[in-house]
Parts: sequence; C-alpha cells; structure tokens
Amino acid sequence: MHTPTVRTGVNEPVLAGIVTALVGFTSSFAVVLAGLRATGATPEQAASGLLALTAVIGLGIVLLALRYRIPVTLSWSTPGAALLAGAAIPAGGWPAAVGAFMVTGVLIALTGAIPWLGRLVARIPQHLAQAMLAGVLLPLCLAPFQSIGTIPLLVLPVILVWLVSSAIAPKWAVPLALVAVLVVIGLQLTLDGTMIEASSLAPSLALTLPVLDPAAVIGIALPLYVVTMASQNLPGVAVLSSFGYRAPWRSALAVTGVGTAAVAPFGGHAVNLAALSAALSAGEGAGADRDRRWIAALTAGITYLVLAGVSGALVVVVGAAPAGLVEAVAGLALIGTMATAVTSSFSEATGRMSGAVTFLLAASGLSVLGIGGAFWALVGGLVVRAALERNALPARNR
Repeated sequence: MHTPTVRTGVNEPVLAGIVTALVGFTSSFAVVLAGLRATGATPEQAASGLLALTAVIGLGIVLLALRYRIPVTLSWSTPGAALLAGAAIPAGGWPAAVGAFMVTGVLIALTGAIPWLGRLVARIPQHLAQAMLAGVLLPLCLAPFQSIGTIPLLVLPVILVWLVSSAIAPKWAVPLALVAVLVVIGLQLTLDGTMIEASSLAPSLALTLPVLDPAAVIGIALPLYVVTMASQNLPGVAVLSSFGYRAPWRSALAVTGVGTAAVAPFGGHAVNLAALSAALSAGEGAGADRDRRWIAALTAGITYLVLAGVSGALVVVVGAAPAGLVEAVAGLALIGTMATAVTSSFSEATGRMSGAVTFLLAASGLSVLGIGGAFWALVGGLVVRAALERNALPARNR
C-alpha cells in the first residue's frame, strides 16, 4: 500500500506541471504572435520573440521553484500581447516597440525594488485597468465571428471544437481549438499542394537593437506595464495566497523584470507571474502534499524549455494559415478574459461612467501624437472619474 501512495504523490505534481505549461503555452501563443506582428515584427522576429519568451519563462520558473520551494509559475503577458495586437506600429517601427518592451522590463523590476512604486500601481482604479483591457480585447474577440463571413468552412469547425470543449473540459478548450486549427491548416496545405521546408522549422533568434522613442514609451510601455501589473502580477500573488503560499514579490518582479528586459532585443514583450494557470500548479490537482507542489512548478519550467524547442515549427505552420484563421483562435482564447474584464469594469455603479469612457476609448483605435488608445483610455477614465464620480467615492478611494 505504501509504494503506490508514494508513486501517486510524485506523479501528481509532475503531471500538473506539464499541464500548466501546455495550457499556458497553447492557449495564448497565437495572441503573442498577433501582438508582435501588429507592432511591426516580421514573421522571423515574431518567432524569435516567442522563442525567447518561452525559454526565459522556463528558466525563471526553475530558478524560483528551486530557490523558494513553492509552486510559483511565470507566463508571458497575454493581456499585454492583446494590447499590442490592438495598437498601431509606432513611428519608430519595430525597434521603437522593442525599446518600449525594454522600458517595461525596467519598470517591472523597479516595482519590486521600490515599495512606493508598487503602492502607486495598486492605487490605479481596478475597474479602469479592466475597462482598458476590455476595450483592447474587443476587436480581437470579434475576429472569430467576423471570420465566419470570410472563411466559414475553415473557422466554423474550430469554433465548434472550442464550444464543445468549453462544455466538457474548459481548461483544454483553447488548446483543443488550436489542434483543430492545425488540422485545418494541414488539410488546406495538402489541398493546395504546399510544402514546408524542414529546415525552416528550427527555432532561431533575431536580434533587434532597441530605440527609445518617447511616443512608444508612453503609448506602449506604460499601458503594457499597467496591464501586466494589474492583470497578471497582482492576481498572480492573489492566486498563490488563496492556496496558502506567499509569493516572493521582490524576487519574482526582479526575475520577470530582468527577464523582460533581456528578451526585449529578441522580440519578447513581457514576462510576469502566472495568474490563471498558476492554480494548476498550486492547487489540489498538484497533489495533497502542499510541501511537494513546488515540483509542479519545476516541471512546468522544464516543460516550457522543451516547448521553446518546438516553437519555431509552430510559428511556421501557423504562418501558413489562411488570413483570419489564427486571429480567430486568438479571439476565442481571449473571450473569457474579456468577459471577466467587462464584469469588473461595470461592477460598481459609481464607476460605470468612467469605466464606459475608458472602455470606448480603448476600443476606438484612437491615436494622438503617435500615442495609442490604451494610454488615452486611462487618461480619459481618470479625468471622468475626477470630474463626475469623485464625490460619490468613499474617502479612502479619492
């Protein structure tokens, strides 16, 4: 009786870690590619960014898991990638976007080192940060349904797989939809007689020298920093806390901030604490023994390193997809996130007007002085909050 119990205790965290990495990677890598391409990356540069992000996430998880022996996991900023996907190419092009990514990394690291900066971020009204995110996500979440009018025979099977999977196995819904997309792409390539060169499937890095452009720093780096902190890092701490673990805040922000700055020249946008997928490694699915759940995080890190090796092949195959198909998968992956963001945006009656203005500005695609709508959405929301809602707020929130 003793041997099976020990074996199960070892296998559960290992399996949970593999699932954590697979779900985290497959459910949103299409969003990352869309975001990088929207800010000016070539297909090769976007593939490089995905590879660099995946590798650094894996290394960061392994480092933190071994150091603290708790199930702390990392991920890329999916909301940040969605924000990028809704942005315009900065005036300075891809190098300016890379410079903005590097500034984001510095800000994340400074947040861990300077306590008041963390408190300042925490004071940003959550409903405004969520409204900004919801507005940014709206165009992406419309993509699956808009594509029904252009490529119905290709996208409808994917939507059907996603819908059925959401009812049966929700956490696998997007990965299974991705499998459906790969099948559709394979069939399309076969029908067209298109061949993919084996040499193109190997992962590779593309170095870009960053350029610090003020408009890109304001329009990309600041919103990317805010949405990453508000939608990833702070919830990531809360998820760990809900399972009885105290996140190593300063060390985690140092690792993710330095990691973000390190991958920026290779096209990576932001690394952060995992939020939703963190529960897979920290929860009961990783075993009854809480002291051994850190093995799930360690396994997740190792799995991410393996996934980095196949990321190049995935990018090549996805790049061969008909126009609109990958965007449809990215939109399906973000519907749940958008629903949560919309709910948070309008949950309090006293903040609905500022939330609505923030949401609409973010969704509008507005660009002024080369600065995108995400920044102006936050500014507009704060102005409306101060002008119309301040007297209705409790004194501690003013």
